[in-house]
Amino acid sequence: MSEPGPSDTAIIATEGKDPGALRTIGEVAKALGIRQHVLRYWEEQFPSLRPLTRAGGRRYYRPEDVALITEIDRLLHREGYTVKGAKQALRGGKPKQTEAAAPAQPAVKHAPVDSAAPLIEFLQGIRDRLATALEA
Repeated sequence: MSEPGPSDTAIIATEGKDPGALRTIGEVAKALGIRQHVLRYWEEQFPSLRPLTRAGGRRYYRPEDVALITEIDRLLHREGYTVKGAKQALRGGKPKQTEAAAPAQPAVKHAPVDSAAPLIEFLQGIRDRLATALEA
């Protein structure tokens, strides 16, 4: 299910900066296709994501921060993890099945064919009345 997503090389190529250079939140957001408010939310939810902050609260992401953001994006948007499941996966634990993916739908019991006949007749009557109304 994993799709190839933006890699760290997408960040490295931005503006001809050195691979080890710090990136602003705008540069990271643009390079990875993730909105800035989402990055700020992930900083609150994932304790290991802590960019450097300078005067005025401006964020600067290190290459290891960018790698972590890429991994969080993969877990949440490509693998379908919840935030809780992604946190657990990043800590090295195995997320529970219910956290990693939506639970399977319960089996639907189908009514016997005999009991469906009146419903089918009723629905066909509605369809016929609608067709007549549209022709008028």
